[in-house]
Amino acid sequence: MVLADLDALMQVQQACYGRDYMESAETYRARLACQLQCSLVAVHNGVVSAYLAAYRSTFGKVTPLHGSFSASDLQDTLYLHDMAVSPKYTGQGFAQALFAALWEGAKHWSPRHSALVAVQGSQSYWANKGYEVLAQLTEENAIALRSYGNDAVYMARTYRT
Repeated sequence: MVLADLDALMQVQQACYGRDYMESAETYRARLACQLQCSLVAVHNGVVSAYLAAYRSTFGKVTPLHGSFSASDLQDTLYLHDMAVSPKYTGQGFAQALFAALWEGAKHWSPRHSALVAVQGSQSYWANKGYEVLAQLTEENAIALRSYGNDAVYMARTYRT
């Protein structure tokens, strides 16, 4: 993902989330400037059809909705902040392709975990990929988790190559 993808990313985000989870272009611009980001886009016929915003983080750390990707001394976790597929391209394998590419790309720095916040009823989707709910969070991270709404859960899995 690069700055040139930003307008298309915003369109995909709007189509998938509406206003409830919409994050600003400024937020994504700041995330792209973070040295630890490893976000990807899927392009089909020259159009961004899906994206996966991710970065190197610390196990148990929750990036709040509208929050920045922040540097961490301990980078043991591949944090998947947001994945969305344009409704026009649903069911065509873009999500799986992004996930697989990100997972493969992380091999060079060998994270111990992968984690995310599941929203909008996506918990079973992520459970099918090996993620489990982690209920014990610090107070600071529990507050960050609540920024996503009452149904949001922090999920993690062991990173295996």
